[in-house]
Amino acid sequence: MSHTRTITTCERSRHRRLMVLTALLLATHLSAADRPAEVATPNAKDTGYRGIWYMNQPLDNEYRYKYSGGLGTYCAKHQPFAVYCEKVARTFFCYGGTPDGDRQNKTLLHMVSYYDHRSGLVPRPTILLDKRTADAHDNPVISVDDEGHIWIFSTSHGTSRPSYVHRSARPYDVNEFVQVHPMKIEEGRQVMMTNFSYMQAWHVPDHGFVAFFTRYKYPAARTACFMTSADGHRWSAWQRLAAIDEGHYQISSVTESRAGAALNYHPKGKGLNWRTNLYYLETTDFGQSWHAADGTLVTIPLTEPQNAALVHDYEKEGLLVYLKDIRFDAMGHPVVLFITSKGFEAGPKNDPRTWTTARWTGQDWAIRPAFTSDNNYDMGSLYLEADGAWRIIAPTETGPQPYNPGGEMAMWRSADQGATWQKVAQITKNSPFNHTYAREPVGAHEDFYALWADGHGRQPSESSIYFCTRAGEVYRLPRSMTTEFARPQKVN
Repeated sequence: MSHTRTITTCERSRHRRLMVLTALLLATHLSAADRPAEVATPNAKDTGYRGIWYMNQPLDNEYRYKYSGGLGTYCAKHQPFAVYCEKVARTFFCYGGTPDGDRQNKTLLHMVSYYDHRSGLVPRPTILLDKRTADAHDNPVISVDDEGHIWIFSTSHGTSRPSYVHRSARPYDVNEFVQVHPMKIEEGRQVMMTNFSYMQAWHVPDHGFVAFFTRYKYPAARTACFMTSADGHRWSAWQRLAAIDEGHYQISSVTESRAGAALNYHPKGKGLNWRTNLYYLETTDFGQSWHAADGTLVTIPLTEPQNAALVHDYEKEGLLVYLKDIRFDAMGHPVVLFITSKGFEAGPKNDPRTWTTARWTGQDWAIRPAFTSDNNYDMGSLYLEADGAWRIIAPTETGPQPYNPGGEMAMWRSADQGATWQKVAQITKNSPFNHTYAREPVGAHEDFYALWADGHGRQPSESSIYFCTRAGEVYRLPRSMTTEFARPQKVN
């Protein structure tokens, strides 16, 4: 019997009031020593759109790195990078940028902007902060609240650097941001929240924020966590969702009645490059209880590899699992997109890299292969469209740097819930650099359907920012601007 249920509007309102009241009752006066550190917020306009180039783990072969390239919209465990707001007909987005003239890619800037659907123009992007690193794991994510304020969550790779939260000074405006000093409940009192990794900050209308994230050494090396907030300032106690062996990566999605996450795990003793298995957890009461897709109640955190949340045991097959995206269908059932492969190193020896979907049917998991590409870190987005069709926009075609992350972007479509796929278009061709990490905006408008960046797969390079329409038209955002607004350049 399923234990799932839908959250009513009354319950959402009551939950939100309770969260605010609890936070106010637990609020304490902070001394100067307890206050979060201030960070310089330039609120300056940049001269154009330039993405960060980043690499991780050099390899002694022709591919040079475990992964690398233009990673301004990295990684899959960061969400969202863009939000469409119908009220003002704008898609707001953020990305990891770099200063004009920084040929060495030593500086990661958190950048915010928007595409105006009425005029077809973009403003000069806003420089929110200098993250004081070149690590694209510190890329920002974006969310928009009920009043239209833009929220930027500045993540950190592990615990060595602080994380930050900013909120736009005015609704639907990216010209000025103010730093927020978020607090969380810990052992019955409010404490500073100064560090989080792999943030996925979703805003649920009339409720507030729902966030999935990672905390390092909490106790696992990468512990999957969850929290909520009515206002973005005061957050609930952190919940540990999973801490099996060396920990997890997780991806998430939300609706007004459900929040769910797909996870893999790192077996003990195999190193953090070994990630396997597929798990799924969801809540229909904002974290008060957790269950598997079939409604089986689950005790968190998960601590054993074999548990009720296990979707498929890839460990016994010797396959790695790289999570890409997750969405809910019209029935509220999750669909997970991921890649399986035989090893972490770049190159053909670990082929095939098989794009795969796992769909909960209401009775069981339907797991189906889709197509292949040539790198574990090829990343695209899954769209479950109103007419029932599924769409994937991803760099599945061989690019100018084969077997490095990314390639040429393609658009795939399935009319039978992932049983078969048709490549309806290759939307980039003859590119000098690999394109990668195509991201779906929240509430995506057909004129701004995916956001990504490009970059050389084997050496530092410039990186540009792109978006495409649902019809497959690709536009490059201007790298250099001499006016306050400019029109993106159509490139295909």
